[in-house]
Amino acid sequence: MGKVKGMEKFKFEELEIWQRAVEFADLVIETAESLETPRNHFRLIEQLEAAATSVAMNIAEGKGRYSKKEFVHYLYIARGSLFETVTLLKIIHKRRWISDEQVAELNQFAIALAKMLNAFINALKKSQS
Repeated sequence: MGKVKGMEKFKFEELEIWQRAVEFADLVIETAESLETPRNHFRLIEQLEAAATSVAMNIAEGKGRYSKKEFVHYLYIARGSLFETVTLLKIIHKRRWISDEQVAELNQFAIALAKMLNAFINALKKSQS
């Protein structure tokens, strides 16, 4: 494990893809906190936050596994969570709870993250062969 200001660091924290996934989750949570939704839709917002944080959590969990094959499996789960987040954002946008600009910004971030995930998955799969 590497060191950061006197603290040890987990290996997954060194992954740029994990760092970007944490940034994405933070941005989604910040957006969710600003939503003015009817009270009876709190579960939808909770699901949005859970899906967004699941991306980084699955990258971390996969990195902690013993094989590249297991890591790839968790990266696929992370990608699924990313797609779930985007779907929820589209639904929330359709309800007019977030602006066109907010959904566009989050969507662009998600597209970039999906590309990173796909490239990382492909690289790990090639290195298994």
